[in-house]
Amino acid sequence: MENAKKTGISVFFPVYNDATTIRQVTEKALRIVSELANEYEVVIVDDCGPDRSGELAEELAAENGHVKVVHHPKNLGYGAAIRTGLATVQHDWICFTDGDDEYDLEDLRKLWRLRHHYDLIITFRYAKLYSGMRIFISAVYNFVLRRLFRTRYRDISTGLRLVRKEVVEDLDLEATSPFIGAEIAIKAMLKGYPVGEVGIQTFPREFGKGASTSIPNIIKTIKDMLKARKTIFSPNYDLPATRDRT
Repeated sequence: MENAKKTGISVFFPVYNDATTIRQVTEKALRIVSELANEYEVVIVDDCGPDRSGELAEELAAENGHVKVVHHPKNLGYGAAIRTGLATVQHDWICFTDGDDEYDLEDLRKLWRLRHHYDLIITFRYAKLYSGMRIFISAVYNFVLRRLFRTRYRDISTGLRLVRKEVVEDLDLEATSPFIGAEIAIKAMLKGYPVGEVGIQTFPREFGKGASTSIPNIIKTIKDMLKARKTIFSPNYDLPATRDRT
């Protein structure tokens, strides 16, 4: 624990229609990171949802100086909210999750223990307590990603991960859709950063419906996925400094 206390950590999560869970996610994040490090912050990214999430985020920031809020002037999408969070946080290690409490931040302790071995730690759901359709969509999505990008990851877009800030700063991220999680893992792998996986349980949201498997988000994800594949498999992607194809 003595080494952990010397390392700063930022936790952030986007909110959109998450007024019911924003307080419990924030308070849980504050409790856990305060036990892991002396320097910490919790950043809430308000993606301009139709509920009171942004207003509640400001209330939480007023209550605790470790909480910061960033507001999008309009809804920009999950991937854009993740990129905003990554650009806002300050500390060496970054944990990001979802605002609906589907992923329990207690599992951050598992990821934190592995930070000396990996630069990016992603999670996979070994028990999926969802509808059959959502499980099917997830299985197809992960299968397609493994084939398209030649990766080994079991559940590449699960919404809980820990990454070094230096890694994020080295990646050229473009996705505005839920593909952002896969984009981070794929591009980090191709840059040579060690990527680890940890199995977790999940707790499906108790209210409303998640937007990641909506038709508009699926279409945006496919577009971002194909765009990333075209970029990554181009002859000029991430060439060694001593090489030039022109």
